[in-house]
Amino acid sequence: MVTSATDAKQHAARIAIAPTALPDDQRPEPGPIAVLPVRGREENENAAITAAGGTVAPLSDKTRGIVYTSYSNVDTLIETLEQYPQIGWVQLPFAGIDAYAKRLVPHAERGVIFTSAKGAYSQPVAEHALMMTLAMQRLVVQRARATEWGKNGGLSLYGNNVVVVGAGGIALTYIDQIAPFGCTVTVVRRSAGEVPGADRTITFAELDEVLPDADVVMLAAPNTDETRHMINAERLRAMKSTAVLVNVGRGPLVDNDALAAALDAGEIYGAGLDVTDPEPLPAEHPLWQNDRCLITPHTADTPEQVAPLFAERVRLNVAAFLRTGEFVGIADPVRGY
Repeated sequence: MVTSATDAKQHAARIAIAPTALPDDQRPEPGPIAVLPVRGREENENAAITAAGGTVAPLSDKTRGIVYTSYSNVDTLIETLEQYPQIGWVQLPFAGIDAYAKRLVPHAERGVIFTSAKGAYSQPVAEHALMMTLAMQRLVVQRARATEWGKNGGLSLYGNNVVVVGAGGIALTYIDQIAPFGCTVTVVRRSAGEVPGADRTITFAELDEVLPDADVVMLAAPNTDETRHMINAERLRAMKSTAVLVNVGRGPLVDNDALAAALDAGEIYGAGLDVTDPEPLPAEHPLWQNDRCLITPHTADTPEQVAPLFAERVRLNVAAFLRTGEFVGIADPVRGY
């Protein structure tokens, strides 16, 4: 179904993030835009490009921009950039770019501007993270599987110490969503700096200082060499037995084997995972059987939710490509996000 411009604008009002204005000498040359891969269902992207004043055309030597829509087919994008070096801007469909990053580095170094969907899907993903937070504290998995009345149990989010790892759109929206619960929020990010809504901001190097007092640890960081398995056996042991872990960022942020052992040992209260490593998580993995773990199959943002949000990101960045130079969600393949 084609998303209307009105729907896109309504979503945009809630998820807009600040654009980055490129200097004139870094702006890509404007021109026709191709939507790839061609799969016969590019209506939303085509409409967004046209709404911004762009021209949609088949891939050729005249192509100057690409809107890329595949989450798994990286080869076609790389082959296109190698075959058509005149392309100066690429819009990617992911919020995170770890599936692409290393292979995009040579093209970024020669000046191609890459924009991702970071921040575009923050509302539904943060909503999912909040759902998982409450579900794990309220023992929803146990109760959903129960066949008898059982025992009392459960925790409250009110007044909790919440550690949010990441400072992008998902993290900011999650902080807004938990504001009515009166939580104390610590944001852990790559670099120092204030974050709206947070009581404290620290760097990744300081994570160990805040884990022992955390009631909730919510992960919304990218997958990089620095963040891989940042939640490991040692850090899980450092957390309170009443703490819950939620991961809506990337699967490799958590050592899932260590997590399964920690849940079995009662080292933490529960875990909600929308992403795993590997993905899909094999059916025989013990986390599936643990009634203190809720796993959803990377569905924090469904295709129905994403369609209008991605279309609006395309519209904004086509306008930047053609006229303003103010791109939203500029990605850095060298850093990996």
